[in-house]
Amino acid sequence: MARKTSNQSTIDSFAFQPGRVIGNKYVVDSFIGGGWEGEVYKVIEKRTDIPRAVKVFYPQRNQRDKAVKFYAKKLDRLRKCPMVIQYHHSEVIRFRKTDITCLISEFVEGELLSKFLQRQPKSRLGAFEALHLMHAFATGLEQIHAVGEYHGDIHDENILVERRGIDFDIKVVDFYHWGAPSKATIREDVIQSIRILYDAIGGTANYKHQPVELKQICCGLRRDLIARKFPTARHLREYLESFPWTSR
Repeated sequence: MARKTSNQSTIDSFAFQPGRVIGNKYVVDSFIGGGWEGEVYKVIEKRTDIPRAVKVFYPQRNQRDKAVKFYAKKLDRLRKCPMVIQYHHSEVIRFRKTDITCLISEFVEGELLSKFLQRQPKSRLGAFEALHLMHAFATGLEQIHAVGEYHGDIHDENILVERRGIDFDIKVVDFYHWGAPSKATIREDVIQSIRILYDAIGGTANYKHQPVELKQICCGLRRDLIARKFPTARHLREYLESFPWTSR
């Protein structure tokens, strides 16, 4: 749906269907997900038959291409971080007489963490699985922070996961801009990461049944305790690699 507000087109949904050609270069394969800024699709590049991902921005969320420029520059700065999807280039397409900017990036196999957890027995992970997930995430987040960046909106709808033996391949999407990187934004990333672990083991309903080692990491989701114990992703990663087990 598209409508005019002053000189700015407002689009609430693209709803591209499989088989649709966009930008004369890409054939839509499937819808991946949507958010405040726009929608993401798996597409096939016509010239090469290579799968790509395309993020299509709602024009009212991307005035003068500010959102696209921010996102592209951030992904470029993070191009050496394995947990970040690699950006390729931008495209402009026409949709209902409106120019729409898209970002083209690599297509990553995997599924949203939210859907992955729903498929697990009782919709949660066991303690050791959850710790492997958390270690992979903390390691990747540490690399993002090491180049002076942050994510800003970590939750299970912004994380793609794929099992690799006992480990997980993880990619993050939809970075959010809360201003320049700071101790506060770094700290918030870590706090949100702990919430991922908490939810992966079953959340509030299952927390009391968890071994003390996991409770010592989750800290009951007390922000002050988490910030004191894990001021950075490096502290969290090092703790996960060295804490003693006392439970039997």
